Amino acid sequence: MIVFSIPQHRALLPAELGESTVPALGRCRFGRFPDGELWVEIDRSAAGRECAVLGSLAPPDEQALSVLLLAHTLKRNGAARVVAVLPYLGYARQDAADAGQSLGIAWAGALLEAAGVDEVVTIDVHSAAAEAYFPMPVVSLSPAPLFAAELRRGSVTDLCVVAPDEGALERCRAVAEAAGIEAPIAHLQKRRGAEGIVHGALVGDVQPRTVLVDDILDTGATLLSACAALREAGVEEISIMATHGTFSGERWRELPDVGAQRILVTDSVPDVRRRAGSIVEVMSIAPLLMGALAH
Repeated sequence: MIVFSIPQHRALLPAELGESTVPALGRCRFGRFPDGELWVEIDRSAAGRECAVLGSLAPPDEQALSVLLLAHTLKRNGAARVVAVLPYLGYARQDAADAGQSLGIAWAGALLEAAGVDEVVTIDVHSAAAEAYFPMPVVSLSPAPLFAAELRRGSVTDLCVVAPDEGALERCRAVAEAAGIEAPIAHLQKRRGAEGIVHGALVGDVQPRTVLVDDILDTGATLLSACAALREAGVEEISIMATHGTFSGERWRELPDVGAQRILVTDSVPDVRRRAGSIVEVMSIAPLLMGALAH
């Protein structure tokens, strides 16, 4: 396999990845014509080869256009198969077919199909509903091994995993199982009202040390409410592990104020280190990506 990356995502690949490695690194360059039109040129033949495009559909939208144009260019130049590697699958939260509203995930799937993409590889897709809207296979890699390895650096005997809502239960179970945490998974009941995210009853028992596991840390509203609910339940130490850090607005910076002593995300969003600043730890997804692409 040859991996071609849009510029914003090149940093997600290991520095030692070269043309002689497996997978191999492809060369491409992007630019714009004087009128602003995007163009891409590949400097390595894709004819008859399986190729991967590493990028994102998430804002800014130039990234999505770069992925689509590169995939189309590879297919037009003879690539036998094109895999879109999109660590953070933008538009996946637009997965409800509500009347009068855009269905962003179906739109994204249609665009990828039109560009010649045969398969999508992502990390911790938002929901099974999102996957169902894609006309090609979607492989969602679990971050559980990465999170579990970090948890095992300390003691897990008095640690429990809590889901901020029922939708996060499956990923929480995966992390707990991988880390060898025996305490049952607890979860919070969540509702959205005029006042925003509000957590209600805690279902299950919690330990003094608790880790909240979720897929996206965006505005922080869900996790802020969850931390407050856990503190009321007597939890003394709260850690947060979220796969994707998009960090919109400023409210998420209040998480340490409501008891979050540790916040950890992956680098699935390329500029996450700039956005997160010093209060968030960032883990590399390179082991997950390279393991998937080497097969």
